[in-house]
Amino acid sequence: MIKRPEIIEWLDDTGKEIVHREPQTGSGEFRIGSQLVVRESQEAVFFRDGKAMDTMGPGRHTLTTQNIPLLAELAGMAFEGEGSPFRAEVYYVNKKTFTDMKWGTKEPIIFRDKELAMVRLRAFGQFSIKVSQSQLFINKLVGTEGRYTTDAVESYLKGVIISRLADLMGETLTSIFDLAQSYDEISTLAKARLGDDFEKYGIQLVDFYINAITPPDEVQKRIDERTSMAALGNMNDYMRFKTATAVSDAAQNQAGGAAGTGVGLGAGVGMGAAMANMMAQGMMGGGQPQQAAPAPTAAAPAAALVACPACSKMVVPGKFCPECGKPLSATCGKCGAILAPGAKFCPECGTKTGVVKCPKCGADMSPGSKFCPECGNKIE
Repeated sequence: MIKRPEIIEWLDDTGKEIVHREPQTGSGEFRIGSQLVVRESQEAVFFRDGKAMDTMGPGRHTLTTQNIPLLAELAGMAFEGEGSPFRAEVYYVNKKTFTDMKWGTKEPIIFRDKELAMVRLRAFGQFSIKVSQSQLFINKLVGTEGRYTTDAVESYLKGVIISRLADLMGETLTSIFDLAQSYDEISTLAKARLGDDFEKYGIQLVDFYINAITPPDEVQKRIDERTSMAALGNMNDYMRFKTATAVSDAAQNQAGGAAGTGVGLGAGVGMGAAMANMMAQGMMGGGQPQQAAPAPTAAAPAAALVACPACSKMVVPGKFCPECGKPLSATCGKCGAILAPGAKFCPECGTKTGVVKCPKCGADMSPGSKFCPECGNKIE
């Protein structure tokens, strides 16, 4: 009775297996004449007694002493008319390109930066690999595992990528503001350096891409603030515009009644003073910018008013009355000393104030009198 030849094959249903061993546990019993099927995207490596005996490419292979020379010693052995059995393992190696493998830094890495002095950066990207030397890959990474997936190799390769990339960026980084235009160059250099690290494990680095190199969120926030300030342009012009807008809004806000009007006027005065100060600074050519004086607020108390001795109007203290133009400083009716505004007694002779002299006849008059009660002289 002729036994049908044994068929040995493997198909990857997950899309993530790089190496699959038949059988997955222990060693299997194979016979001379067994059929080994290898797909176009595969290679099969035969192991017996812990040694790699042969590597077979795509196609259907019949196990004979011709294609596996080390089995020649079994050629004369027979078991009940069947092919000579032997114990071995077959490692199927998936030779396709594994794409969309991710890499990224777990923690930000500190770099020098010409703009920000120092900055912490995180990097993310993707890469693709394929097995270039099946026996080397099995011996270096797979060992005796029954199946070896991309998850197992990806975590190790990530560490290699981060180490090399950190060293490369330390040599080339000048400022994070120039990084975006250098992604391709950095990717090319990184791929060249990583090529040797991958090849010693029988892996070819097919593609390597940098998707983003970014600072932490708090640093990005500060950069956004700096960008916003730069977008404003001339700060004086911006403040003038904002002040004018605020004054217009305050003038249109009538909801607060008299109190609201007073607050609006106070705010308008303060903002007007601030705007005048900025305009004065803007007209100073080439000078150093001066610190703006604090604007008066609506809550600041108003200055005390005094009565003009000539027209009796309540006015702001000063040298001259803004109503009649006369001097605001009164004189003592007895000794002629200059009196402080609101003084009740002369500081020189002690005479009670409240009377003034007629400039023509010298008669006593009440402050604010327009004619002398004695001579009828008109008081200018």
